[in-house]
Amino acid sequence: MVVNAFDVLGDPVRRRILELLADGEQTAGAITDVIRVEFALSQQAVSQHLRVLREHGFASVRAEGARRFYAVEAGPLSEVDSWLDRFRRLWDQRLDALETELARGRRMTRKPANDEPGGPNEEA
Repeated sequence: MVVNAFDVLGDPVRRRILELLADGEQTAGAITDVIRVEFALSQQAVSQHLRVLREHGFASVRAEGARRFYAVEAGPLSEVDSWLDRFRRLWDQRLDALETELARGRRMTRKPANDEPGGPNEEA
């Protein structure tokens, strides 16, 4: 069975683990502590999610004594980013239109300066 990146990322626990790893390398214990509080999962369940992330290339692990350090791997996320790229033009068009409207609104609400015609220092 081929697992798609979105299948891996579809799980909120795995997404949260990746968010934690985005801030830098984390020990398995530190990850487990956060996930146990936020999702009420057992250590074993967290380990299973870490295993899925490792097996599908989203995370790597290195051993240092008895501790395991996890880090995010960019490869699969780059593939997701590439897939999303085709939709960015839709977002970009909307964001450009919003930027234009915001600029237009700022121009319309801008008050004249004291020295400009219509300003408070102008004599009537």
